[in-house]
Amino acid sequence: MRHLSSIVFLLAVILTGCKEVQKNTTTETESNTAVAEPYKLQQTLYYGGDIITMAGDTTEYVEALATREGKIIFTGSKATAMKRFEGKAQEVDLKGKTMLPGFIDAHAHFSNFSSQAIGAQILPPPDAGANNMEAIVRILKEWNTPENRALTGWIFGAGFDDSVLEEKRFPTKHDLDQVTTEFPIMIIHISGHFAVVNSKGLELLNITSKTKNPEGGLIRRENGNEPNGVLEELAAIPYYAKALAPKTKEAADMFFESGQNMALSFGYTTAQEGRAMLENHDMLAKAAEAGKLKLDVVSYVDYLFVDTLMNTKWNSKKYDKKYRIGGMKLTLDGSPQGRTAWRTQPYLLPPDGAKKGYLGYPAIPQDSVLESLYRKAFANNWQVQTHANGDAAMDQMIRTMRKVSSEFEKKDRRNVLIHGQYVREDQLDAYKELDVIASLFPLHTFYWGDWHKQIIGDELGNKISPTRTALNKGLRVTIHTDAPVALPNLMRMVGITVERKSRSGKLIGAGEKLTPYEALKGITEWSAYQHFEENKKGTIENGKLADLVILDKNPLKVAEKDIKDIVVLETIKEGISVYKK
Repeated sequence: MRHLSSIVFLLAVILTGCKEVQKNTTTETESNTAVAEPYKLQQTLYYGGDIITMAGDTTEYVEALATREGKIIFTGSKATAMKRFEGKAQEVDLKGKTMLPGFIDAHAHFSNFSSQAIGAQILPPPDAGANNMEAIVRILKEWNTPENRALTGWIFGAGFDDSVLEEKRFPTKHDLDQVTTEFPIMIIHISGHFAVVNSKGLELLNITSKTKNPEGGLIRRENGNEPNGVLEELAAIPYYAKALAPKTKEAADMFFESGQNMALSFGYTTAQEGRAMLENHDMLAKAAEAGKLKLDVVSYVDYLFVDTLMNTKWNSKKYDKKYRIGGMKLTLDGSPQGRTAWRTQPYLLPPDGAKKGYLGYPAIPQDSVLESLYRKAFANNWQVQTHANGDAAMDQMIRTMRKVSSEFEKKDRRNVLIHGQYVREDQLDAYKELDVIASLFPLHTFYWGDWHKQIIGDELGNKISPTRTALNKGLRVTIHTDAPVALPNLMRMVGITVERKSRSGKLIGAGEKLTPYEALKGITEWSAYQHFEENKKGTIENGKLADLVILDKNPLKVAEKDIKDIVVLETIKEGISVYKK
């Protein structure tokens, strides 16, 4: 490492707005077996850049790092490293670039990365160009080729966002019928909680005017009772596999590789499948058995399938060929930007077809059902991740979990609140009491900050994703992408968490900003803890896995606005380079 003078350091702090006190001393650690082996075992020595350990509450750099057989065996000064490893290890000069521990997304849907990587790109700017209905129709028409249709039998895309579309409405079957009425189409909302299908799609799904709304879902209608193509929550999600499941082994291989490569390109060394259905698990288990996984993947099984999957070998704290099941997933409501999150106060702008006073709705209406699910998890010591966005959903989570937890011995369960967009301060206090980790979703401040202010008001809109408040209350906090809700771009997420500016440039809750170091903690050490993996991941320390990422710039030394544009140059999993730009 370059030893910085105190003057340069002070200037860096002023320029970056970093609140941490940076340690200017290198640390040097080595295992008892860190004696360099002359050519017997593959060893790699990194130096010549900013190597940030992410260990501790303040920033710590080391000048050099050595790995062997997938683990870190030395961190310390370059001089010492050269004495021990010169001529005995492959040397990598970072040439001024920055090395960090590999990234761990605290919540995403890895199985669905492929649909984002392969399907029609109907995300709005800056991720793609779908900013109006005309653009959506054009993009789908361009994607509609025989080769692409053959992948699943459907025309599909993910990421449309009614809050950004010029028309400020959902597409309907009438819009999608402009693409084709011959072949089925399904497009998925950026929240992942809605789908829109064309007339052919409704036909193949057998959804008609006589089809009843399922519990926890809604079929939007027109002309009395005729479906208009928009499907909400459990009227949509069970059908996703129809449009997104590859039809052939060749297509399945293409899907898997595309999704995995996308993850690796953004620095993932550990990915999460945040709501594993039978099909998701089967795909990942087969990929693991075939040795196709280049990163670790941990699944959280949807509660409907826990009786089947939690009794398999995959339910373990240890990976088997880079795959494991980590626990159970519960979903209590929907999407705040889609206005299906369950609230105690009405939305200021109800969604299409909803009446004044609309509050959203629960996914599991009966507390007794939720209690029984938590009771099963506590009895089996399963970690539970609970999706709750609206404060009514979080009230339900708290009162049922509090009741069930009182029946069981206190253990290190590390249960997790997922998203918590509209969480109240009193609810954060309750989560602290219940030892719940708050995995928050500050990407919302950029993507939907302006929209939240319209649908829930300015005051509450500034309180979404209250990361600073949660930290100040002593909660353990992580951050996540929820990809493919957004691109799995972890550096963009870090930058947005630090900057908290909306698409229009408005500051969304200045008091809830994290420092760059804290935001990086949210995708390294803190996320490793959430997954019970803090002893082997999350920091650059002796004995831990050599899961590493190399960036083109140091997030702690650039302006806040530039963090989101930092690029991953290389991803290293257990000492092996799995992505290089």
